[in-house]
Amino acid sequence: GRVEFRDLKTQYLRHKEHMDSSIQDVLFGTHFISGPQVTQLEERLSEFVGVKHCIACANGTDALQLALMAWEIGVGDAVFVPDFTFFSSGEVVPLVGAVPVFVDVDPLTFNINSESLENAIAYVLHHTKLKPRVVVAVDLFGQPAEYDKIRTITERYGLLLLEDAAQSFGGRIGERKTCSLGDISTTSFFPAKPLGCYGDGGAVFTDHDEWADRLRSLHVHGKGGDKYDNIRIGLNSRLDTLQAAVLLAKMDFFEEELAACEQVAERYTRRLEGAVQTPHILENRQSAWAQYVICLKDAEERGRVIANLQAAGIPSAVYYKKPMHRQAAFAGKQVEAVSCLETVSLCERCLALPFHPYMEEEQIEAVCGRILGEIG
Repeated sequence: GRVEFRDLKTQYLRHKEHMDSSIQDVLFGTHFISGPQVTQLEERLSEFVGVKHCIACANGTDALQLALMAWEIGVGDAVFVPDFTFFSSGEVVPLVGAVPVFVDVDPLTFNINSESLENAIAYVLHHTKLKPRVVVAVDLFGQPAEYDKIRTITERYGLLLLEDAAQSFGGRIGERKTCSLGDISTTSFFPAKPLGCYGDGGAVFTDHDEWADRLRSLHVHGKGGDKYDNIRIGLNSRLDTLQAAVLLAKMDFFEEELAACEQVAERYTRRLEGAVQTPHILENRQSAWAQYVICLKDAEERGRVIANLQAAGIPSAVYYKKPMHRQAAFAGKQVEAVSCLETVSLCERCLALPFHPYMEEEQIEAVCGRILGEIG
């Protein structure tokens, strides 16, 4: 059959009865906002991750903004963000009045480069009036960032660590799961994510009681005792009950899907290793495989591979076409502290292939055949 980039239909059909009854319960209960499923989901997620508090919210971008708001990050503050990531990771920084400082990434893992981070912090301290406050570590494409190295730096400079685990829910370092690796961690339940709902959704995780209280208030209009008692300026950012029900149902087969993704990734790597740069997963780590991303020699070779896949009706995608520091939205709102040459190069060379837990061997074979046929 046709190769889907991310096959949500097969997933649904495979688990239809379970999904339908979970959704049906919400329709019968008619408790569409803050129904019991939301609290159940928060408990289940915090148990899965191994963190004390989980606050479900409307989407992964709000999750990041809520974290910055809980920490009262704002005017005069510098927030360090990888240059190679989705717009949200940096977008929330000017939203709260702070200044993003984009940092280069490691060309093999695509995650934040600690040396570049140190250089950027030094630049901000010596050449600006801004106060370094937060590092946003993104677990790109599913692989956790190098938290041991990042922690050394955040502790040395007294910075807060925000884990953007939008793409890595279900990943881990040793036994430690993503969403437990930051002072506050966030994730996204966008449909194409490792654990996705049927619309927008997100969550914030922390072990810190006071921050958790603030987050619970902030995501419902800064409420105090109830929603008509408002003690701070907040957001309207709830996860609705239907989405919570979808996620609860999907949690039942989530581990199965992670294991299947691991196998699909291994098959891809076995076929493509040596011909292209395949994903480099560090030792003692488990990726959640939000995407399977290869790197080609240059933009020209990538263009040829995309065209050759397209000719066979096979989709592919480029994450990300533009470094963050070149996004028009950040013009005049950022500090350019370090050069981000690896990011610039990755934006020209990387390509995400069709990838999901339900991929069949011949589909993987078809994709690899077209790639190897073009560059071989």
